[in-house]
Amino acid sequence: TDFVRKQAISNINITPCILLLALGYVAYFIAACVLDFQRATALVVLTVLAVFAKSYELIKKYKGDRIAECCTPLNTCFKSNLRWLKWVFLLVVVVLLVCWLALDTSKRPEQLISFGGVCMFILLIFLFSVHRAEVMWRPVFWGLGLQFCIGLFVIRTQPGFIAFEWLGKQVQTFLNYTIAGSSFVFGPELTAKVFAFQALPIVVFFSSVMSILYFLGVMQWLILKISWVMQITMGTSATETLSVAGNIFVGQTEAPLLIRPYLQDMTKSEIHAVMVGGFATIAGSVMGAFISFGIDPSSLISASVMAAPCALALSKLSYPETEESAFTSEKNIKVACGDEQNILEAASNGASASIGLVANIAANLIAFLAILEFINNALSWFGGMVGFPEITFELLCSYVFMPVAFMMGIPYDESFTVAELIGTKLFLNEFVAYEKLATLKINRLNGLDELIGGERQWISVRSEIITTYALCGFANMSSLGIVIGGLASICPSRKGDISSLVLRAMITGTCVSLVNSCIAGKMHHWFDVHSVFLLIYLISSDFVPQGSSLFLHLTV
Repeated sequence: TDFVRKQAISNINITPCILLLALGYVAYFIAACVLDFQRATALVVLTVLAVFAKSYELIKKYKGDRIAECCTPLNTCFKSNLRWLKWVFLLVVVVLLVCWLALDTSKRPEQLISFGGVCMFILLIFLFSVHRAEVMWRPVFWGLGLQFCIGLFVIRTQPGFIAFEWLGKQVQTFLNYTIAGSSFVFGPELTAKVFAFQALPIVVFFSSVMSILYFLGVMQWLILKISWVMQITMGTSATETLSVAGNIFVGQTEAPLLIRPYLQDMTKSEIHAVMVGGFATIAGSVMGAFISFGIDPSSLISASVMAAPCALALSKLSYPETEESAFTSEKNIKVACGDEQNILEAASNGASASIGLVANIAANLIAFLAILEFINNALSWFGGMVGFPEITFELLCSYVFMPVAFMMGIPYDESFTVAELIGTKLFLNEFVAYEKLATLKINRLNGLDELIGGERQWISVRSEIITTYALCGFANMSSLGIVIGGLASICPSRKGDISSLVLRAMITGTCVSLVNSCIAGKMHHWFDVHSVFLLIYLISSDFVPQGSSLFLHLTV
């Protein structure tokens, strides 16, 4: 009784505080909109989304049963006609897709190559599937459909393009706050010039921020919403969907911690899906380091989001479900939370936890770049014996992976350069590959000649973006041990299953990134999107006088 009384008193004290905070925010929101509505657009969008999400939760909690009862006749009718409705829906989707492809590629038939790449990778995964006869096509088609819709929204629509460009710029601005801390510790000169003091502190900062968001429950809420959308459409289990959704924000060994209590009872197909999600995406902290290289932030963010449904789709194609899952409903699933007592402890723990990651990144870069230099010199020495001293690891990769790069939609003359990056990412790691891609981008921006001494110095913007999608994932040889060690420490009883599935999961995760890049290659029109926005800016700013020959040429 004393506990109940204390709880009631605390609730009475909390309610006025929440009410005051809500009233204060409303006043702030109105003031921001009145002073400059255009400046407050982002605030309006975020507020509307938060209000919608909270309203949905309240309606579901208090009126959900009644709404479900009212919809029972409609639900019964839908289930009784589900068989033919499913085929009608599938037919409509296929007809719309064919019509869209015909219209969209009528002036740019070369973009059909990227669509052919999607079909090729899906066919290869199906041919090497463990149980081809057991493939459930619902998660495959819905996963690819969600990925396609996200890509269409981000790349082809003006609201999507503007939203992700804005989000990318905000992330870049946010990560730049790292300079304040790293400059104080290491000095401004080292922070500006040396990679270790420029990019790696971002990992520490981002890890600390993520820990705070976990403590506040923001990340758990966001991950649950994303996993709910994928689960109701794709029909995957709650545990695997939750882990893959978590991979959008955290790493391949951190996301499974969300479902740690349930790993022991998960099926092999679910464990495979968890690993594929880890291989197909990158952690937010590492993404921050890539952005510091100069890689396009909006492309990295959209690549991670698009990879989540595709990872579930291709994992169910590579290793179909043949067992009965114990986690078909999310009602009994609870997201694991941290043990921190306050926000300062959460920030400190997040920063401390990143030390191992930073050391791991630095050690791997030193080791792999040294190994790469050794391999190149060894290959050059052996090649020199038969009159081919120019043989290098990159040259071999350029020929082996050139067909893959070409099927992604890369022009033939640039496909060898992109193939080198794909091989570097797969056999070394994505850090080395993105560093090389950043060098190509810097060369283009600095106006270097396209070819110097027969060696390509830069690639087109479209190829840069496609390559950004292709490299966005942890699928490489060095990650195999990380995944086995990380998951086995969480659930030792499943170490045998994890070890037997990890190589297949890595290959499937690689295919997810490649399918992602094919979608980007099919969607991306550099001239259509970027030049239109540039034209609007030039004309609206009176940079190009109306009526001039340049104005007439641009508008045509």
